[in-house]
Amino acid sequence: MRSIGYIAILPRAKFFLLLRRKCMSLLEQNQRIIEQYRKAEQPWPASSVGIARWAIEEKLWQIHPGAVVRQCADQIANAMREQFITDPQGRRVRAMHVASYPRNGRQYVMWDDMRSGSHSHMQTAFQLRRQQIVMDCHQLKMDADSYNENYNQGNPIQMVFDFRRDLEEMELISAA
Repeated sequence: MRSIGYIAILPRAKFFLLLRRKCMSLLEQNQRIIEQYRKAEQPWPASSVGIARWAIEEKLWQIHPGAVVRQCADQIANAMREQFITDPQGRRVRAMHVASYPRNGRQYVMWDDMRSGSHSHMQTAFQLRRQQIVMDCHQLKMDADSYNENYNQGNPIQMVFDFRRDLEEMELISAA
């Protein structure tokens, strides 16, 4: 564990890599559907809803009975992720936060309400969200670098990953 400022960073990259490997077969199946959609000369660019309708009509996709619980859990997780409250200072903040915990050699995610959750849970949840942001930034950098080096016919698109000014501006806007 290392520390940046007041938030300790746990080695979560291994957890995300394992999570990605576990989901890969379903992910690859869906990527094949996208390839088939494009080969069938369907409208492109396309919405995910349009691709889904086509895949279902073509009988390329159907929900597995065991996936119903997972789909319900995903929808509940989205509902918790989008549950906001107004704190005593007037800020609109997420009420529910997720943290992962190892148990019996597996990672489990648990949700808790920031108004009643333990300090330990909240610290783990904030570390997890920070690591997700770092991973998203890393992927964005690789995508932009690849575009600039391989496909960009204009000026290079510059990405800035210092978010201090953005955060300051957002705080000023929300304080107004």
